[in-house]
Amino acid sequence: MSPESQASEALPSRRRRTPRGGRHRGDESFLLPPGSPTLVLAVPGSARQAGTEIAAELARLVEIEHTGQPAYVGHLQGDEASLGGVLAGLSREEDEPTAVVVPLSTGPDPALDAAVRAAVEAAPVRAVAAEPLGPHPLIAEALHDRLADAGLARADRIRLMTMVTAASGVIVATPGDATAVRQAEVTGVLLASRLAAPVFTASLNDEASVKAAAEQLRATGATSIAIAPHLIGPEPEAALVATAAATVGASHSAPLNVHPALARLAALRYVEALLPQA
Repeated sequence: MSPESQASEALPSRRRRTPRGGRHRGDESFLLPPGSPTLVLAVPGSARQAGTEIAAELARLVEIEHTGQPAYVGHLQGDEASLGGVLAGLSREEDEPTAVVVPLSTGPDPALDAAVRAAVEAAPVRAVAAEPLGPHPLIAEALHDRLADAGLARADRIRLMTMVTAASGVIVATPGDATAVRQAEVTGVLLASRLAAPVFTASLNDEASVKAAAEQLRATGATSIAIAPHLIGPEPEAALVATAAATVGASHSAPLNVHPALARLAALRYVEALLPQA
């Protein structure tokens, strides 16, 4: 049974709502019953770094579009709006989880995951750590949209396929080390199937990795390359995207930012975390 199918049974008060407009709007949302655990987005870095407004807007989308309950943001560094402080400020529930902490990350990140687990274990309330947002086909969809926003890909809605316009090859550039690159390859494969074009993955933290991916693309015949940042926006590596693109003579799209797919994934990971463990 898929996570989406399991999620449909997790909360009995889930109800169908009239969809709002927009092509990213899902058919259903999760309306949580009163007293449900609070969803908290765990954000890398501090509350004073660039991009923190992205997390706040995503929390708002989760609340309005998917759960109907307040969603909060907790930062993993610094004392201001820290994850530990947010968890400590929640009302304690008897015998039930008070919060579900969803890492605001496109994929597994050992350092971020360890920080989330530490905050959950140290919290004075009972909390549950959820999985990161990706890998998931919705991440590939969001990357595709950002490439289209930058004029680097377009969707042919008549034939339900995608044609690459300005870019004939794409580098999915992810934060982290070689392990993160391997994990991002799942998203790269999904994106390649959407674009009908070659896609390679690379680490934004390693200039040689980006250069190697660009060389591989050119070896396949790609004459123009685009970098698709495999990150949301608050991550420190967001500042490396433009430099990485310039190094290999590539264009680049924006980080995923406030994409509806990310809010939907946050709600899904929340529900998955509450499912009974096999």
